[in-house]
Amino acid sequence: QVQLVESGGGSVQAGGSLRLSCAASGYTYSVECTGWFRQAPGKEREGVAVVYTDGGSTDYADSVKGRFTISQDNAKNTVYLQMNSLKPEDTAMYYCAAATHYGGSCHTEWGYNYWGQGTQVTVSS
Repeated sequence: QVQLVESGGGSVQAGGSLRLSCAASGYTYSVECTGWFRQAPGKEREGVAVVYTDGGSTDYADSVKGRFTISQDNAKNTVYLQMNSLKPEDTAMYYCAAATHYGGSCHTEWGYNYWGQGTQVTVSS
């Protein structure tokens, strides 16, 4: 199994920045991709960004493109989400999730088979 622990959430003013971290342990060699998801009160969970472990390719939701950057340090088994120019609508619980080879899928939300506990991000205006 894979264990994921998020950190770095907090409260910031609009226009500010935060960096979230996702530390993985366990069978980390099996992880094909790691994604960040978020869920605001009263809204559905949405994908934010994803990074592929081996190739390092990334993808972003249109709502965060140009503001957020996902990166990874495979030696540390850690994935980061740098969030700049934060807006109140970015307020949400942010979750780190991993999809493993064979057991998961990087292409759909349901395919991420391991999830962290979440870290709260609050952006005030």
